[in-house]
Amino acid sequence: MGFEVIRHLAYTRFMKNADWLYHYKALVTDAYDGDTVTVEIDLGLKTAIKGEKLRLHRINAPEMRGDEKEAGKVARDYLRGRILGKEVLLETIKDKRGKYGRYLAEIWLEQDGGFININDELVTRGLAVYKEY
Repeated sequence: MGFEVIRHLAYTRFMKNADWLYHYKALVTDAYDGDTVTVEIDLGLKTAIKGEKLRLHRINAPEMRGDEKEAGKVARDYLRGRILGKEVLLETIKDKRGKYGRYLAEIWLEQDGGFININDELVTRGLAVYKEY
C-alpha cells in the first residue's frame, strides 16, 4: 500500500473520529523508544505542558532491553529522526491512559501539504506492530 493511500486513509479516520478526540500542537523533545515520546503540549491561551510522556496509541515497538534491544534502538532512532525537535499534531484519546499512566496518542506530522500518521508509518516500515490496549 503506497504512502498516498495510507495518508488518505489516515486523514479520513482522523476526521471521522474527531468528536471523541482531543487535538493539540506539540513539540517533540525526546523519544525513549519506538512507542514512547516526551512532548511540550501547546494548550492554547499561553498555556503549555512540558515534559509530558505519551504512549503511541494502537502500536507496540520492540523494547530497549533484552532480546529486542537492537530492534528497539532501530525503531527509536527512526522515530527520533522523523519527529525529534519538530512540531506535530497530537490526537489524544479522551481520558484513556496506558499501563504506566501515559496518555495514549496518535502523532501526525505535516508533510507535503498533508499529514502523515507516525504510528501507522512505524508499522508500515516494520518497526512496530499493531496492538490494542
